[in-house]
Amino acid sequence: MTSKPRQAFGQVGIWSSALHPSRADDTGKAAITEAVAELEELGYGTLWIGGSPSPEDAAAVVAATRSVTVATGILSIWDHSATDVAASIATLDASARGRLVLGLGVSHGPMVPQYAKPYSAMVAYLDALDSAPRPVDFGHRVLAALGPKMLRLSKDRALGAHPYLVTAEHTAEAREALGPGALLAPELSVVLDTDPDRARTTARNMLAMYLQLPNYTDNLLRLGFSESDFDDGGSIRLLDALFALGDAGQVKARTRQYLDAGADHVALQVLTADQDGGGLPRAEWRALAEAFGDEL
Repeated sequence: MTSKPRQAFGQVGIWSSALHPSRADDTGKAAITEAVAELEELGYGTLWIGGSPSPEDAAAVVAATRSVTVATGILSIWDHSATDVAASIATLDASARGRLVLGLGVSHGPMVPQYAKPYSAMVAYLDALDSAPRPVDFGHRVLAALGPKMLRLSKDRALGAHPYLVTAEHTAEAREALGPGALLAPELSVVLDTDPDRARTTARNMLAMYLQLPNYTDNLLRLGFSESDFDDGGSIRLLDALFALGDAGQVKARTRQYLDAGADHVALQVLTADQDGGGLPRAEWRALAEAFGDEL
């Protein structure tokens, strides 16, 4: 595979933990197939399969679309061996492989019993991808990176970085660390709700789990937040820095802040009060596509 051009990601994509055909029944698979086909028609540049996807999930989403870039966001290196991942991707035809980007991450200690030396583990995993019979080359992989070491690795051993749960200020710092040549594609969580209190409640419901994970809280402390910002599900200051809350126009403006800070692409994760991002919020995806228009 040749290197994936940065412009092939588009400025705006959709990140969803619901795009897991391998975990769905026949009805769920059909719903995912319809949803990703519509997302492609709406003009989103990249579809990010969130929530620790498998290579099989990625292959199914690629098969259900025609030309959109498909990325895993993020495949855990502890759940799938590099040998198996490379072999699975090699089974795809050339056009499908050309659209697939392998997003890789080290996950989190509380979630992974074998978690140890995450940076070294990622280096070893990339070495294994490079030495596979059909390698997954650096131009078709991105790394979940928050801190300086993993950002440097994203620049040196991958196309770039896909930071999750970050501020626009972190995006500016990441761009400086990556330099001008690497892809920077942060995730941004979105609540389309013009009632501020209700929108923040939805955001807190999603944020609660992540505030239990040191990788995220350590990064937020590096960015200048304090332990008190983590109390009661997150301070207003923290929520307003991490989320895009409001109507579609406000989400567009917040997305622009990340692009102006140095992002090439922003992956929008839509949260809803009843699903917390776990469903297929197709009405919200349509509303955002209309707001962004040709800027997608």
